Amino acid sequence: MTESQPRRGFLARRLHGWMLRHQLPSNFRIHMVGIPMTVVALGLLAVLPWDLWWVSASLFVQGYFLQWIGHCWEGNDMGEWAFIKKLLGLPYVGISPRWNPSDPNQL
Repeated sequence: MTESQPRRGFLARRLHGWMLRHQLPSNFRIHMVGIPMTVVALGLLAVLPWDLWWVSASLFVQGYFLQWIGHCWEGNDMGEWAFIKKLLGLPYVGISPRWNPSDPNQL
């Protein structure tokens, strides 16, 4: 960061990073469906009777699957998997090479 660039807060940096990893319009749109599905699933788990746990689990898996498809289209790892790979010292793709082809640190 240079002196001319303003310091961004934690949430602004996270949002900027998220936007860099979701540049393909189809990936962004499918996330706008998949993310609410997973959030609603967690909420339902708290309010539904326990014998209907499978409704919440199904919704969560479907939402997560949609996000996975989006990352396959985009050409990068999902954030959770990239984080785990980074912790384990494994190679990961944070930002798709189509958007950042000159940065070897992303692989």
